[in-house]
Amino acid sequence: MKVRDIMTKNPVTVSADDPVRTAAGLLRNHRIGGLPVMDQGTLVGVVTESDIISLLDTGKISADLWLPSPLEVIEIPLREIVNWEKTKTALTHIGETRVRNIMSHPVITIDEDADIEEAAGLMLAHKIARLPVVHGGKLTGIVAKADIIRGVGGAGA
Repeated sequence: MKVRDIMTKNPVTVSADDPVRTAAGLLRNHRIGGLPVMDQGTLVGVVTESDIISLLDTGKISADLWLPSPLEVIEIPLREIVNWEKTKTALTHIGETRVRNIMSHPVITIDEDADIEEAAGLMLAHKIARLPVVHGGKLTGIVAKADIIRGVGGAGA
């Protein structure tokens, strides 16, 4: 079975210069886990839910806060306030971050004429869940692990 038989044709894409807010909205609205990233008609990367979630990492609890013993009762709540402020700041800036700053690149692709076994091998080797599908240098689809499972499951039916 070939990749073209199981891929999603004409995949939803996002521009490298779009804000992360746009990519997150597309992922949510289409209920998908990743998007090919385009720059002037050329495939330049992939952005995933994990790439966006990684922007939420605000670090560990502040270790630089020290209060004398009589105030130890409020030390932990103060640390949490400091961390909540970091989280709010991170959330404010995430939406405006450009997709090109968080996307995975160089992008790993597969030709639509390849066998699905090759696609599965690439996904396993690179620990990725989806592959943009190209033909003649142009994006023609996307194949995800679930597509391969459906393809294998339907091969004998």
